[in-house]
Amino acid sequence: MSTLRDLAEEHTRLRPADIDHLHRVAGDWQLLSDLSFADLLLWVPVEGDDTVFLCVAQVRPTTAPTAYQDDQVGRIVGGPEVAHLTIAYTQGRIWREGDPVWYGDTPARHEAIPVRLRAADGESGEVIAVVGRDTNLSTARTPSQLELNYLTTADDLAQMLSDGTFPPPRHPGETTSAPRVGDGLVRLDASGKVTYASPNAQSAYRRLGFASHLVGEDLAALNTRLAADPLDGTEAGNRVLAALRGEAPARREIEARGATVLTRALPLMPAGVPIGALVLVRDMTEVRRRDRALITKDATIREIHHRVKNNLQTVAALLRLQARRVDIPAAKAALEESVRRVASIALVHETLAMSSDEAVEFDGIVDRVASAATEVAATEVAVRMRREGTFGVLPAEIATSLVMVLNELLLNAVEHGFPPPGEEPAEKTDEESTAEVVVSAHRFRKQLHVTVADNGQGLPAEFDAASGGRLGLQIVRALATGELAGTIELRNRAEGGTEAILVVPLHKR
Repeated sequence: MSTLRDLAEEHTRLRPADIDHLHRVAGDWQLLSDLSFADLLLWVPVEGDDTVFLCVAQVRPTTAPTAYQDDQVGRIVGGPEVAHLTIAYTQGRIWREGDPVWYGDTPARHEAIPVRLRAADGESGEVIAVVGRDTNLSTARTPSQLELNYLTTADDLAQMLSDGTFPPPRHPGETTSAPRVGDGLVRLDASGKVTYASPNAQSAYRRLGFASHLVGEDLAALNTRLAADPLDGTEAGNRVLAALRGEAPARREIEARGATVLTRALPLMPAGVPIGALVLVRDMTEVRRRDRALITKDATIREIHHRVKNNLQTVAALLRLQARRVDIPAAKAALEESVRRVASIALVHETLAMSSDEAVEFDGIVDRVASAATEVAATEVAVRMRREGTFGVLPAEIATSLVMVLNELLLNAVEHGFPPPGEEPAEKTDEESTAEVVVSAHRFRKQLHVTVADNGQGLPAEFDAASGGRLGLQIVRALATGELAGTIELRNRAEGGTEAILVVPLHKR
C-alpha cells in the first residue's frame, strides 16, 4: 500500500508543506478518533477536479466499533457519495447535516471537517484536505458522562482542526502520541479547574497520593504540590498553565510516592477562543520500574566486564613479573606469549565495560591488537600493519575468541613471515621488500570473512597446517573450529607471502 506522501504526490497538487501538515494530522488524530468514537478518513481532492476525492489515510477508534471493515486508503470517490466532503472543502466549514448512510449492514453517520494549514503570519489559511468522521450507529445508546465529555472535547478539537490550530507542533524527541484517551483524561475550564476526570485519570492521581476527587481542583497547583521534587512539580504545573494560555507544552512526568505519571497538556481553543485545556495522563509506574531494572542490570554487566578486565590485567602483570625472573629463554618466551594472549582478551572486556549491550565495535580492537603485535614481536624487521574493510559490531561471544585468533595470526605473521635483515632475495625491489601485513574483513551471507596476509617468505615446504605448527597455531585451529564454529586455512599466496583465511558464521549461538 502506498504511503500518504506517495498518494498525495501522485494524485494531487498539494505542496510539500501541505503534505507535512497532513502527516502531523495523521500522527495525532488517534486522539480525535477515540474521543469521537468514530473512524477518521483523510480525503484530498484529486488534481483537476475538486469534486473527486482520494483517501490517503485512515484511523479506527479504540473506544468503539469501526464503521469500515475494509481499508479505505487509496480509494477514489466522486459524485453524490462525497457531496459532504465537497461542501466542507469549498465552504471551509464543518458539515454535520444529512441522514445516516449504510455500509453493508452497518449504519453510519457522516461528518466532514475541513483541514486548514495556517499561514506563516498566524492567519487562517486555505483548506487543503477534509477529514471524514464516520460513526458506527449499530451500538447507539444513551451516552454516559464519560462519553458526553469525550464527544464535547472531540467537537472542540474538530473545530481547532478546521481552524488550523490542531494538531500542535511535535516537540523534539517525542515520537509517539502517548498518553492516549483510554489511559486517562482530564478536562479543565479556562481558570484551570478540573471539570471532568475519567476513572483512569482519577486512579493515576491516586497513585501519586491524591485520594480525593479531581473535579474542582486547580490541576496546576495540584501537580506542583504532589511531585516529590519541588522543581519537577513547578515545571509540571507550568506545563498546565502554558496549555491554558494556548500553548502546546512538551510531555512531562510526575513522580511521587514511588509512582510515575506521564502527562500531556493540550490547549482547547475552538475558533481561537481559549476555553480550557485537555490533559491526558498515563500511569507509567511499572514501565519505569522495568526501565530502572534494565539500567541496573546493564550497569552490573558493565561492572563485571570492568572487573574481569582488571583481573586479566593483574594476571598479565604477574606473568610479566615471572618472565623477568626466569633465566631459561624458552620459558621466558612462553610467559611473554601468555602475557600477550591475556592482554588481548582484556581488550575485549575493556570495550564491553564501556558498551551499553553485549556487543563491541571490533575495528578499534583489531587496530590495537595489530599495533601491539608490531611493538612486542621478537623480530628485527620493521613491519607495517594495515586494515581493509570493517568488522563492524560483533557479539561478545564471537569477539573474545576472534581477538585471540587474530592476535596469534598477527604475531606469527610478524615474527615468522619475514627473513632477518640481509637475507631478503636480491631481486626484490624496495617497494616489495617493505614488510607488510594486511588484515581484511567483509561480511557475506551472514558470515564474516577475515584474511590475514603478509608479503613475506611464505610457509616452509614441510609445513603441515593440520597437525604441525607451534602452540599459537594450535590455539588458532581450536578456537576457529570450536568456539567460533568456523573454518581456518593457511596457504602461500601466488604473489608471495602467506595468508590465513578465516570464515566465521554470525548466526546466534
